Amino acid sequence: MNNVNANSQYYTYTRPEMAIFVPKDAKKMLDVGCGEGLFSSQFKGKIETWGIEVNQDIAMAAKKNIDKVIVGDVLEKMSELPNKYFDCIIFNDVLEHMVDPFSVLKQIKNKIKPTGVIIASIPNIRHLSVLRKLLLKRQWKYEDYGIMDRTHLRFFTYKSIISMFNDAGYDIVQIKGINGSTWWKYAFINVLSFGFLWDTRYIQFACVARQKI
Repeated sequence: MNNVNANSQYYTYTRPEMAIFVPKDAKKMLDVGCGEGLFSSQFKGKIETWGIEVNQDIAMAAKKNIDKVIVGDVLEKMSELPNKYFDCIIFNDVLEHMVDPFSVLKQIKNKIKPTGVIIASIPNIRHLSVLRKLLLKRQWKYEDYGIMDRTHLRFFTYKSIISMFNDAGYDIVQIKGINGSTWWKYAFINVLSFGFLWDTRYIQFACVARQKI
């Protein structure tokens, strides 16, 4: 996302449902695609917070909320990040906007401490709302926001998220569906599918990954 537009609300989310995955003992954190830094601001004073934001105007706003902000593309600014420094690196709904998230995950590995983790929120393309439009309406339609955001360059499922991290040299510590629809709406179809459609309830998956030993 390079311009402030109708989707500018993306820059201001605090994402409390993702904050719970940040390790209690973390001392240094990097927020990739930090927006205005409101997620990281929840930890300022407790954790040394860094952010990377490609949008210059938004990055200026983030400087009020984050200890250190780097303006630019994460791949291009990788050399400005200290090696083996961060206890956790955050990708809150960011990887799907990247041309090559696989390379980013591989290269940023050197910036994490051996005991550090990657924490990511990633949209679920198998959400029932998407499947319904695809299967019943035979429609693949981009939208202004959400799972089918027109700025998304990559699409992921539960299994492909795991594969991406594994291929990049990580082990999944935890992966959990978040922002799920009311369960009773999905219980019947889940029973009929013998559990095959359990993942269609969740808009996103939160995952925690650690470097393979």
